[in-house]
Amino acid sequence: MARRGASTVRYGSPQESGADGPEAVRRSRKRADEFVPERFARVDDRSAGRPRQRPVPPGTGRQPVGLPADIAQELATASGPDWKHLRDRISERMTAGIGAYERDRYRDAARILRTVVDAVPNAPSPRELLGLSEYRQGHWKAALSHLETVSALTGSVDQHPVRMDCQRALGRPRRVEALYGELRAGSPDPEVLSEGRLVLAGTRADLGDLDGAVRVLVDAGAGRKVKRPAERHLRQWYVLGDLMERSGDLARARELFGRVVAADPEAYDVADRLESLGAPARRRRAPDRGRGPR
Repeated sequence: MARRGASTVRYGSPQESGADGPEAVRRSRKRADEFVPERFARVDDRSAGRPRQRPVPPGTGRQPVGLPADIAQELATASGPDWKHLRDRISERMTAGIGAYERDRYRDAARILRTVVDAVPNAPSPRELLGLSEYRQGHWKAALSHLETVSALTGSVDQHPVRMDCQRALGRPRRVEALYGELRAGSPDPEVLSEGRLVLAGTRADLGDLDGAVRVLVDAGAGRKVKRPAERHLRQWYVLGDLMERSGDLARARELFGRVVAADPEAYDVADRLESLGAPARRRRAPDRGRGPR
């Protein structure tokens, strides 16, 4: 749960069909509607459960065992004079909540983190992680409530893609569009903006506006070729390929899926998608054991 790019932490990916991520949540809940939340993916090495590192000012005391220094400092600041009485209990609960979230035990994480939020309501990190835990369980309204409070406390737009996805799940496309406008104005990391763009495209596709969904991605350059594609490029190509297939442009869909396969033949279900369109997928070559890692 990094403040920067928190929305990109282990939210599943297109290849994890039903095994992880919000789509699995939807299927397990057997909802009557056909909404499929955008599936987020890890795009960098920021560690789950940790906000952006901040310096610890003097006078906050020693760091509780197992709790990152920046979170300890945040909790101490939010608690004020009560920190010396709350310190041990809240530190233990926050550490346990982070651990449960990292082990994908979202129900346990939410239960534990509620006690931290109740004790220190103005601390962004526990509330942010509680919101993400609720999101992973498909509790869209509860997740929205907490993440909206986080945005109000921090001014950050890094959780806007998650908020957009919750609004999409609740059938509120206008709120999705408005949040995307706020996201763009907030100049977030490229990974975060990319996730918001994918949610917006998915929302427009939900409404039957496939052309509008495609424009969201194409106008942002999501269809451009990149020599060294990052994870966000693969995801954008995959989603754009899916939209092209649904709109009937099979040649363009094959080309986009082919790019993903060329970069990572094991990504998502792209090899199967490509083969279903009549194009053989290239398999990953065996490593050259005569050379070391590059």
